[in-house]
Amino acid sequence: MKRLIILSSVLFFTGFASAQKYSSKTGSVTFEASVPLFEDVYAKDNNNVVILNTDTGEMASVSVVKNFHFKTKLMEEHFNESYAETGKYPKATFKGKIVNFDKTKLSASPQKYTVQGTLNFHGVDKAVSSAASIYSKDGKIYMQGSFMARPADHNVTIPKMVTKKVAENVKVEYNYVMTK
Repeated sequence: MKRLIILSSVLFFTGFASAQKYSSKTGSVTFEASVPLFEDVYAKDNNNVVILNTDTGEMASVSVVKNFHFKTKLMEEHFNESYAETGKYPKATFKGKIVNFDKTKLSASPQKYTVQGTLNFHGVDKAVSSAASIYSKDGKIYMQGSFMARPADHNVTIPKMVTKKVAENVKVEYNYVMTK
């Protein structure tokens, strides 16, 4: 299974082979679907793979969904088995582009950009737009941003018993430090 994921990741990123690229295998992606008065619904993946073509602004990322860890093991188990169905949908991917990206304008001062693309989660593609802050320092590119996603848009069914405990809109945040 691990070989399949690595092979699919390599094939996923082959379009970037000849370009000026920056990447990371330790990107951080979190999501929060908490609602007031109930237990926090928060998970984090510190092994998100991301690649950025600095010539075009195109980017792609992949997360192994089982890499998202929760505060409690029971919540993690329910997420993997009942909601994300990681046996059937083992990874989440994003393919997109940083709008009006120009690598020559990167500096140590963070600049605001819009990232647009397609998020594939639970086997469903959905267009997303994200506000991102990007800067360059010591030969690295730093990028952080967030967007909202709806489980219903990805055919994730929340059982009626817990619908009031899980937000309809999930805040997804990412934080990357990329190198050549």
